[in-house]
Amino acid sequence: MITVTHNPAAARFEASVDGLLSVADYALQGGVMTLHHTFVPTALRGRGVAAALVHEALAHARSRGLKVEPACSYVASYMQRHPETQDLHA
Repeated sequence: MITVTHNPAAARFEASVDGLLSVADYALQGGVMTLHHTFVPTALRGRGVAAALVHEALAHARSRGLKVEPACSYVASYMQRHPETQDLHA
């Protein structure tokens, strides 16, 4: 199981797996959360870490009534593959 935490001071969601840090960075402006970048170390790729980060970021946005601007190609792809997130799209 991948545990994702919100680090509002750094404006990112984080997951530490096998001692390696993965992040999804965002910026808030008005009622829009722009997800700029998702980073997963090479050693962790293909294990669902990026999906867990984005899932948690989108859940956070939904719970706070925010819209999401997917500036990161991975986030855009994730939202396209998950039609239940389309209502979040800014």
